[in-house]
Amino acid sequence: MEQYDIIIAGGGAAGLSLAYHLLCSALQDCSILIIDKSPKDQNDRTWCFWTDQPTLFDDIVYRSWNQLQIVGDAGTQTIDLNRYQYQMIRGIDFYTHVQQKLAEYPNVTWQRGVVEQITDGADAAYVTVNGQIVRGTWVFDSIFRPAVLKRDPRPHHHINLNFKGWEIETPDAVFNTAAATLMDFRTPQASETRFFYLLPLSERRALVEFTAFSPDHFSHTAYEQALMTYLETTLGIGEYTILSRENGVVPATDHPFPRQTGQHVYTIGTKGGQIKPSTGYAFVRIQQDSAAIVASLLEHGHPFTGAGNPRHYQLLDSLLLQVMQSYGERIKPIFSVMFQRNPIERIFRFLDERASLREVMALTTSLPIRLFLQTLAQSLLTDRPAPRRPVLPRLSTQRG
Repeated sequence: MEQYDIIIAGGGAAGLSLAYHLLCSALQDCSILIIDKSPKDQNDRTWCFWTDQPTLFDDIVYRSWNQLQIVGDAGTQTIDLNRYQYQMIRGIDFYTHVQQKLAEYPNVTWQRGVVEQITDGADAAYVTVNGQIVRGTWVFDSIFRPAVLKRDPRPHHHINLNFKGWEIETPDAVFNTAAATLMDFRTPQASETRFFYLLPLSERRALVEFTAFSPDHFSHTAYEQALMTYLETTLGIGEYTILSRENGVVPATDHPFPRQTGQHVYTIGTKGGQIKPSTGYAFVRIQQDSAAIVASLLEHGHPFTGAGNPRHYQLLDSLLLQVMQSYGERIKPIFSVMFQRNPIERIFRFLDERASLREVMALTTSLPIRLFLQTLAQSLLTDRPAPRRPVLPRLSTQRG
């Protein structure tokens, strides 16, 4: 039976980020196995994020913007990001960059295969892949299966963040490359939260996405029609070529995601609750989580940092999800007011869960408080339990 110090089940953003952080640390000589059913050689997604700090992936940032736009019925807000940047990384660039790094280390193995089972043991965990069992001192599981989410509306909120995007090219220069459109609400809300997202890649190229927080999945026809209407009617772009397409569904939920699922098994990525429930952003949270795991391994000899999202942010996420479920069409003015009444640094720190209590109070009181109080009262009347942080035991070091 083959044995590794670390096995990473899933080679997506979370799995590859953790491997990269490990190789950039004093743990770079440990034996690592990464298992994924895909060769990761397609540009299947993009990741965007705001940051005011350098990252490990600055060299592969595809585009960045110093301004954001919020568009509503009353017009366009253009927001200078000051010391922040809004950045975009393409999936193919991320995969290629990390795989090149992995190839420099003979102690790292990439295996194509399907993870069939992960079993915890007294001294290690065991992963069954393609019918064979491999042993790992620590196993990090990023393989998320949506079926694990129970769709009972009472204990937790469950919404789908649906999106479909086209990268398009126009014959004429029509896009403002200085600003990315974070939210354009000029589309029927249909009792949901719907908007368009536009990233100008050049004056003639852009990624345009239709996004909806909805309990339902959208049909191909509904996506296509929404995008065509937006481009041709709202933006007045009569001629364009579709260069590529991307789509997906991200779970927006306050359902608890256990981190430690065995004495030697830890969840990461979506399975580890690293998607911000109320926004769908995950890339920076994944980097922070990867860094925390590496720090815990180095300091304590185990990955179970015990760190969780601050409780008041969990409660605020749950409250906003309930507003989306009950009054989805009223999110549009809430976001417009939030960006009008708060400096962008406060908003980003709030969304990154780094704002001080004073900043949290200032931001929340700038919003339509009556709607949130009404929603909170409904939540209390339905006796919805608050999200609980898991208590993680401290384990002794065990290196193979």
